[in-house]
Amino acid sequence: MSTGCLAFPPRTDLRYAAKLDDALFSLVNGIEILSAVSPLNYKEQKANFFDRHYSFEPTFTYKESVANAFQLKRQLFNLPVEKVEDPDLQTIYEDVIVSYADKVDQLQTIGSNEFLYNSLRYFGEPSEKDIRNATFILHLPDTDDEDSAFVDATGIQQMMEAFAKKEGYDYQLIIDDNMIANALVSGTSVKINSSAIVPLVEANALAHHELGVHLVTTLNARAQPLKILSLGCPVNTMTQEGMAILSEYLAGHLTIKRLKILALRVLAVESMIKDKSFRTTFMMLKEQYGVERNLAFTITARVYRGGGFTKDYLYLKGFHEVLNAYEQEEGFLNLLCGKTALMHLPQINRLVEKGIFIPPQKITPSFNAPQDNDEIRRFITHAIK
Repeated sequence: MSTGCLAFPPRTDLRYAAKLDDALFSLVNGIEILSAVSPLNYKEQKANFFDRHYSFEPTFTYKESVANAFQLKRQLFNLPVEKVEDPDLQTIYEDVIVSYADKVDQLQTIGSNEFLYNSLRYFGEPSEKDIRNATFILHLPDTDDEDSAFVDATGIQQMMEAFAKKEGYDYQLIIDDNMIANALVSGTSVKINSSAIVPLVEANALAHHELGVHLVTTLNARAQPLKILSLGCPVNTMTQEGMAILSEYLAGHLTIKRLKILALRVLAVESMIKDKSFRTTFMMLKEQYGVERNLAFTITARVYRGGGFTKDYLYLKGFHEVLNAYEQEEGFLNLLCGKTALMHLPQINRLVEKGIFIPPQKITPSFNAPQDNDEIRRFITHAIK
C-alpha cells in the first residue's frame, strides 16, 4: 500500500475525534450484552428441567440491568458527532452511537417480554435463505473422523496457554463454574467452562476461534489511537463470529458436527420466535433432530436467555459472508483492526490508508498460514449460500 499519498485529516479534527472518543467510551464502556444475559441460575434450572422430565419452562435470573437508560440514551444522542470532519470516521461514530442506544434498550428489558422485540430489532431474525442453509447442513452425512481423545477444562486451558504464549498474546485464563458456552473471551480474559469436555479437534478449534479472532481483535483494538473499535461496530457479532468460524476452517479444525451445531442454532432461533416455548424448542432438537439432551438444553438456553436472544443465527450467516469477503475483498485483514463489521470495511480501509486507524498488529494465525481442507469441506462451505 503506497504511503506517498496519505491524506491525513486536519490536526484539529483528530483532536476533536479523540475528545468525542473519550466521551463516548466513558458513557458506554462496560455495556456488554453477553455477560448481562448470562443466567445466574443456569445449572440449577438445567438440573430441575431434567429431574422433572422436561415438563416445565425454565425461569432464568440475571444480574441487575443498566440504571437510568433514558438519561444514558439522551447523553449518547447529545454527542456532537457532526463536528468530526472525516466522513468515514463520522459514519462509524454515528452508527456505533445508534447501536449502543439499541443495546441499552436490550439491557433494560432483560428477563421481560420486551427483550425479544429489542433483540429482533438489533440482531434481526433468520431469513428463508438462512433456514435453507441450516436444513442443507443438517442433511449432510456425518463424515468426521472419530476422535477418541477428549479434553476437559484443564486440558483446554493448557492448550490455550500454549497457543497464546506462542503468539505473544496478553491474556488471563479463567475457569468459570457458571457458563453456557465452552469458552468465551471478555476483554483479555479467556473464560473456560469448568464442565467442558470436548474432542481434541474441538479444543483446537476453540483456541483458533477464541484466541485467534476474539482475543486478537481485542488486542488490536486496544492498540488503536481511538477507542471506537474497542467499543465495536454495530452488530459486529456477525463479522466477529464469522471470522472466528473462518479461523476454525482455515486451521483445518471445522468439523461437520460443528457446522450442524451452527445450523441447529438457526432452527432454534426460528422456533423460539415462533413457538415461544423452551420445552417445544428443546423437544424439537431432541426428538426431531436426535440431539443429545445436554447439547439440546445448551442450544435452547442460548436462544431463550434474556427473554429471547436471536444472535445465534448469525454464526452461519456470518461465516458465509466472511468467507466470501476473505476470498474477494481488498483489505480483508483490516477487519482484524478491532471489533469491526463487514458493512464498514470500505470506511475502515480508507481510515487505515489515511492513518487514522493503524493496520492490525496481530494477525489470526490461520489467516497467515491456512491449512488445506479436504474436497468435501471445501464443497460444503462454498455451498452455503
